[in-house]
Amino acid sequence: MKIISYNVNGIRAAINKGFIDWLKSANPDIVCLQEIKALKEQLDLDMFTEAGYQYTYWFSAQKKGYSGVAILSKIKPNHVEYGTGIESMDFEGRNLRADFDGFSVMSLYLPSGTNDARLDHKLEYMDMFQNYINTLKKDIPNLIICGDYNICHEEIDIHNPKGLSNTSGFLPVERKWIGNFIKSGFIDSFRYLNKEPDNYTWWSYRANARANNKGWRLDYAMVSQPLQENIKRAVILSDAAHSDHCPILLEIEK
Repeated sequence: MKIISYNVNGIRAAINKGFIDWLKSANPDIVCLQEIKALKEQLDLDMFTEAGYQYTYWFSAQKKGYSGVAILSKIKPNHVEYGTGIESMDFEGRNLRADFDGFSVMSLYLPSGTNDARLDHKLEYMDMFQNYINTLKKDIPNLIICGDYNICHEEIDIHNPKGLSNTSGFLPVERKWIGNFIKSGFIDSFRYLNKEPDNYTWWSYRANARANNKGWRLDYAMVSQPLQENIKRAVILSDAAHSDHCPILLEIEK
């Protein structure tokens, strides 16, 4: 079972950069998208069907052209859950879950903390999300949460840990939260299989950052501990260039 997660920074823009042809070539079973920046009605869904994804689910932000998540699947889910049921979390379209036989997959887009107000919202969101997941895991223990967490966990996950230590995305409070999230029963699938430095999933558009690999690892496929032995492969697909992020791939044994 191949699962890809990708912050596309606007699905329509990504399509214009060749996303559909890339998707056909990558050929995952399930795709989690973040920052789609579009309503379902603004998309030609036939192109996804033609690419092999008969089942597509879109959870957009109330604000047009902003945020939003989606799941594309070759397999029909048993159930799809839009949001968390918590209004302050859901109005920006940041959580979408599809339940399959034996496991569930969530597409997650955590807020960024670009200013004080947004950082406060992000910290509140993280606390509510942790509580939500603690409860959810009681009913759905086999949970895979893919997406843009907007946090680098360790110094190995960012190109300039000292210089960026006071920047949102690498603040001590954020790093502590994601560490505690992992300790609550999840496996960072990429780090589980790969301990090497210089592996990033996001690069600024400024200062030729991507060509120089001055990046951040913000995107994760977190796998709940009961599925640990099912993890077969976890890689960063850095050659895909439809966004300022690149996709990540997780292969699990059903």
